[in-house]
Amino acid sequence: MVAPALAGLVGIGAVAAARADTFDLSPLPGAVAVLAIFLSMHFALRVRAPYADPYVLPLVGLLTAIGLIELNRISPRYALDQVIWVGVGGAVFIGVLALMPDHRVLERYRYIIGLTAIGLLVVTMAVGTSINGSKLWIRVGGGQTIQLGELAKVLVVIFLAGYLRDRRELLAIPTHRRLGVPLPPMRHLAPVIAFVAAALAVVAVLNDFGTALLFVGVFLAMLYLATGRIAYPAIGLGFFAAGSVLVYLAVPRIHDRITGWVNPFGHAQTEGYQLVQSLQALGDGGLFGRGLGRGFLLTADGRTLIPELRTDFIFSAVAHELGYIGAVGVLIVFLLLASRGISIAAQANDGFSKLLAGGLTAVLALQAFLIVAGIVRLVPLTGVTLPFMSYGGSSVVTNFGLIALLLVVSNRANAPARPAPEEREA
Repeated sequence: MVAPALAGLVGIGAVAAARADTFDLSPLPGAVAVLAIFLSMHFALRVRAPYADPYVLPLVGLLTAIGLIELNRISPRYALDQVIWVGVGGAVFIGVLALMPDHRVLERYRYIIGLTAIGLLVVTMAVGTSINGSKLWIRVGGGQTIQLGELAKVLVVIFLAGYLRDRRELLAIPTHRRLGVPLPPMRHLAPVIAFVAAALAVVAVLNDFGTALLFVGVFLAMLYLATGRIAYPAIGLGFFAAGSVLVYLAVPRIHDRITGWVNPFGHAQTEGYQLVQSLQALGDGGLFGRGLGRGFLLTADGRTLIPELRTDFIFSAVAHELGYIGAVGVLIVFLLLASRGISIAAQANDGFSKLLAGGLTAVLALQAFLIVAGIVRLVPLTGVTLPFMSYGGSSVVTNFGLIALLLVVSNRANAPARPAPEEREA
């Protein structure tokens, strides 16, 4: 945990030095609080899961530190709110380690967990509040909002891990007798079509393409892990692409977002405004960046030049102030985190654990890919958050719980086998 702590302190110092002639120490209490939170998480991990992967938590700490530095750069109030949510996420992390020594118990309740995930999405559809055109939030007391879809994505992974483990042999694809190519039987292809259709329905009702793409991507990744057959994800992506065309024609917000992606500079004052501002920030950062606290991200009255900079475009702020080198560094951290997750899945010694670890890793990796690819105009903007870096309580808390569950899987995979009773007696 030394590297994340040093990165955080150096970053806060750089921002403070760039803001005024006098050195501003106001962010220091928040930095100390976050360090205490991660030390508590590290202590709990060593006590409750001593054989868990030792690199995952430091990587999460580094991403969290970078995100908090940029949030403090944008607005100290956002950084303070994020520190509070990191504290809640740390409590959830410790709670998962304390209350779930063996994650395999979740497999027994896979259908209940799956129905709960559906229920959370249905509740969001029914009583959700529309913000920036997407109906993803539930408004609670005091004007706060929560995003139930963040929890639903983890529950969906748990359900799919149990469901696909039971059916992985049945999902083996025989070769079609006439065509001579591997094609799955329709009874096995039907759940793939149903899941893709449900995801597209989420797009239409919630006006959110990112959530649907994330769910479909995770589902197809886990389906490939369970079967080893590329035909399933290929067919699933084909159905999703065809359905996306229909959604593009039927849902005005999705139509506008695609229009802004295809020709952002032609719609620089409307649909393409956010993307144009982001691309300019990326280009202006150059190779080494403007320096922490020295980038042109805010107007004279404190407004951000890029709308939703603290959430959807936090990576743009990093690239602008730390340059391409800093942006690539962040991507490398995400790649290292994904590689540790894949390693945990490979080390797991039962099918449910492998699929669970692989699915949880896919959630983090796909989120990071979708938001960064949208910012650099590789894919349309999806609106998903960058894990551990973007501002948002629901995302932070859920991802900390996700990491705890992944480390529980790692601990069980690496723990030494207990001797049989007769061996202990001997």
